[in-house]
Amino acid sequence: MKESARIDKWLWAARIYKTRSIAADACKNGRVMVGGVTRKPSFIIKRGDVVSVKKAPITYSFEVLDCIEQRVGAKMLYGVYKNVTDPKQYELLEMSRISGFVDRARGTGRPTKKERRALDAFVAPAMFGFDEEDWDEDEE
Repeated sequence: MKESARIDKWLWAARIYKTRSIAADACKNGRVMVGGVTRKPSFIIKRGDVVSVKKAPITYSFEVLDCIEQRVGAKMLYGVYKNVTDPKQYELLEMSRISGFVDRARGTGRPTKKERRALDAFVAPAMFGFDEEDWDEDEE
């Protein structure tokens, strides 16, 4: 068991990020904190440190149990870190799933079926209290 490890290597080895370069980018962009302070990819972590990782929309927290720099099997991760994420964060994740938010910039591409139906309901004359016959009379 090692006493310390680079944070970017540990995040990759603990399978929190898919690749080491993605883990390093997360550190550089301020999405990884140790002790409430954002850290560079070369920061050395020790056993007992609490690593916070921002992955939208929540912030995960992990307590370091073992400092590894080589990737291990998924079944062996129980000895590498302990998930100490606040339960309120998981409630926030569930709320975002329920809300149906789609991560797509407005105005890009065609509207989804749901958006198209909402537009049709908005533009429909019945919404304004007019019947289709009233629209025809105004045009004459």
